[in-house]
Amino acid sequence: MMPVLSELARRSRQAKSDRELGFLLVNDTLELAPYRQAALCLAQRGVWSLSGVVQVDANVPYVQWLNAVVRHLNALSDAPAQLFSAPDLPPDLAAQWAQWWPEHGLCLRSPAEGVGGVAVFVSDNVWSPAELDALQEWSEVWWHAFAALHRPRMAGWLARSAKAVSWQSALPWWRQGRLLLLGLLLALMFWPVRMTVLASGELVPANPLVIRSPLDGVIDVFHVQPNQPIAAKQALFSFDEIVIQSRLDVARQSLATAETDYRQTSQMALVDAKSRAQLGVLMGKVEERRAEIVYLREQLTRARVLSPQAGVVLMDDPTEWIGKPVATGERILRIATLDDVEVEAWVPMADAIRLETGGEVLLHLSASPLAPVRAKLRYMAHEAVQRPDGAYAYRVRAALAEPTEHRVGLKGTAKLQGAEVALGYWVMRRPWATMRAYLGW
Repeated sequence: MMPVLSELARRSRQAKSDRELGFLLVNDTLELAPYRQAALCLAQRGVWSLSGVVQVDANVPYVQWLNAVVRHLNALSDAPAQLFSAPDLPPDLAAQWAQWWPEHGLCLRSPAEGVGGVAVFVSDNVWSPAELDALQEWSEVWWHAFAALHRPRMAGWLARSAKAVSWQSALPWWRQGRLLLLGLLLALMFWPVRMTVLASGELVPANPLVIRSPLDGVIDVFHVQPNQPIAAKQALFSFDEIVIQSRLDVARQSLATAETDYRQTSQMALVDAKSRAQLGVLMGKVEERRAEIVYLREQLTRARVLSPQAGVVLMDDPTEWIGKPVATGERILRIATLDDVEVEAWVPMADAIRLETGGEVLLHLSASPLAPVRAKLRYMAHEAVQRPDGAYAYRVRAALAEPTEHRVGLKGTAKLQGAEVALGYWVMRRPWATMRAYLGW
């Protein structure tokens, strides 16, 4: 019998999981002593393993009856080994004994601390003293291996926590676990932490050059595309020149007519005093037409808009502007230099904490969350403005602390650093503000 016990002990040490150990106990113990059925029941989980069954169904009648039997046996005794039969059970449980089990039963309890459970074996014949000793020895070996692999984390943590905070009469009041824990929590609430808020952020140009419409007209063609690098004096877009050219042709004809009238009147003024009086009026009309031609020529030259500096084009879809009438001063696009970038963030009104100028700002871009962009707070707007989504928020601008390779327009989440506060205030700030909003005090 000892070689069999040694082999079972070796296989229990080599088991990879607690499930494998449960299968080993209820099925392979048959090599050590005869039995018809075996079951493993844990204190927190109920029936864990059954002989001849791969997976236990907790809803079947046999499993429910077995759980009730084990609870009754544990209430009767806590001995490591216990022989029992149908008369040891209540009448309602004993009535079903013959349906499920043979005559004799053996209960082996866990000697390992922290793992409560029962191994149940039932047989048609009575076990001999040698078999009982071997089964008890094997039970102790098996429970030791099971305690090493079975980790009921939540249950064990709750049990240790309850034991730590329970009142122990043998200790003085100032050494009680619950008072020490309460003091630790109170001290922790005063631990200084940095107040931080999260806000939607974006890389934006710090000082972009805004290109506006120089005249009233219709845009005919765009020569650049969004995010395109451009050089100084490069053409950006052009207006439709047909209307301006038509007005210029009309102005030239009007000038020719005015000059003809002036020459005719100046010849008649040699003999007619009335004609001499009209020379000043006609000369004014000629100058007016000449000024109009000069203006239209300037408009014609301004119909082709050039970039005043090098940079990157920032705009939406250019096809939306083609054929669209625009007014003088209307914004068309922006031009930003590659190194002129800063962080823009929108702080919600509920998170509007005090932010000092020069405070640290970290922008975690959605395209590169592991490499945040570092910046220093430049200013926070005094008033909240309405965003496109309808919410109000405060605009925050932060200058980059170091150059970045990320392009303008990338979005992410900005983390803004405030002053140091107590941990208790940091935890309770939002719940307290919400409670005051509902209660009104």
